Amino acid sequence: MQHVLLIIAAMVLMASVGESRGQGGVQLKSKAAAWPAAIAPFRIAVVGLVHGHVDGFFGQYKGRTDIQVVGIAEADQALAARYAERYHLDKSLLFTSVDAMLEKALPQGVVVYTNTFDHRTVVETCAKRGVHVMMEKPLAVSNAHAKAMATAAAEGKIQVLVNYETTWYASNRAAFDLVAENALGEVRKIVVHDGHFGPREIGCGEDFLKWLTDPALNGAGALFDFGCYGADLATWILEGQRPMSVFAVTRQIKPDVYPKVDDEATIVVIYPKAQVIIQASWNWPFSRKDMEVYGQHGSVVTVGDKQVRVRKRGEDAEKTLAAKALSGVEADPISYFRAVVMDGLKPSGLSSLETNLVVTEILDAARESARTGKRVVLSP
Repeated sequence: MQHVLLIIAAMVLMASVGESRGQGGVQLKSKAAAWPAAIAPFRIAVVGLVHGHVDGFFGQYKGRTDIQVVGIAEADQALAARYAERYHLDKSLLFTSVDAMLEKALPQGVVVYTNTFDHRTVVETCAKRGVHVMMEKPLAVSNAHAKAMATAAAEGKIQVLVNYETTWYASNRAAFDLVAENALGEVRKIVVHDGHFGPREIGCGEDFLKWLTDPALNGAGALFDFGCYGADLATWILEGQRPMSVFAVTRQIKPDVYPKVDDEATIVVIYPKAQVIIQASWNWPFSRKDMEVYGQHGSVVTVGDKQVRVRKRGEDAEKTLAAKALSGVEADPISYFRAVVMDGLKPSGLSSLETNLVVTEILDAARESARTGKRVVLSP
């Protein structure tokens, strides 16, 4: 593989306009790629509208010709009506239950924008009908839920994917490639910073906040909301390794704003030859999603989604370099999901169920560690 950091490529975004309605759904067009009109559309459905990222789905993929939205399942009819009006959706697409939507709309895959607790029910329901699932991060609120989803997926012979914004960062891919090429030596430490200055403070809607700040529906507060990013990246870079132990500390710095959940979390994850530190927070002075990877004789630090800073032993300073832009099915979550379902692409890495079972194990252990104040040792 040609060294990723010797290639400087600009991300080319194509503006998308217009919306066309076909039989059985609305077609959507990506801003990241142009698709031939003759390509078979991926019949996709939306389950849940309470996750704020659903606006990104409707906004980014509007008019995309390789995708056909055939149904939307949301029990809250008033919420569904608001989305139908906001994005000019045909009301015939709206269903109040997942079962009814699956039976009538016959999607090939669903994208899930429910609270995290409901991921298990959605996967189990879809698995019975052989419908593939991609949900917003994290996978589950607990190990029990994660294992139940894995069992349902195996029995239903479906793929279950987890979408993280950082999966589609060219900078993270550049860091991964440097490690894979042994350009830094064996990894010794990974530090990941994720979060912002608070979901309420940045203007998340009430439908989103209602479950995001509920420990039963979200699993925790910042610990799960942003801790999952670091656990996902570390598991990917360390080639799926399960850690030996997890220790975590959480705080409620703003109990008046978030009385039920933590808003500050630090997780230390120990591996045989490496240590991972995950700093998840709703108290950063600005939004951030960045990572530092330190090897035996070099380091890489991601800068936003398009650049990295690299330094080798013996060098006086870091070099800032552009990362190679992601393309094709690696460029966005819907292209990837479509390739998995329609082209038989085998899921791997950041989005895969296997990776996210480890992520859930880390988060579950971190929550227990924060509760007890003790290190949690994972079984071999």
